[in-house]
Amino acid sequence: MKEHNSYVYIMFNSRNGTLYTGVTNNLIRRVYEHKSKTLEGFTKKYDIDKLGYYEVYTDITDAIQREKQIKGGSRKAKLELIETMNPNWEDLYNELIK
Repeated sequence: MKEHNSYVYIMFNSRNGTLYTGVTNNLIRRVYEHKSKTLEGFTKKYDIDKLGYYEVYTDITDAIQREKQIKGGSRKAKLELIETMNPNWEDLYNELIK
């Protein structure tokens, strides 16, 4: 059986700007959807189009649980997650598509 990954991710519009936390089974596709503004919603409204942080899971249930934990946490905690993986606040999408 093929193993499928799930991802929890945090998007941003500018350094220390507006944040969005989500979960998906295809990180490249989902970030592209945010970037291209193809879906109506929060990220389109606030021009959130940069991937700042992500985690990989083999079980979607674990990913959803982690997404809820991150969403329920403080803004400071979300900023710290981004800073640990991405201290320069670069768009990590560019690394994914290489």
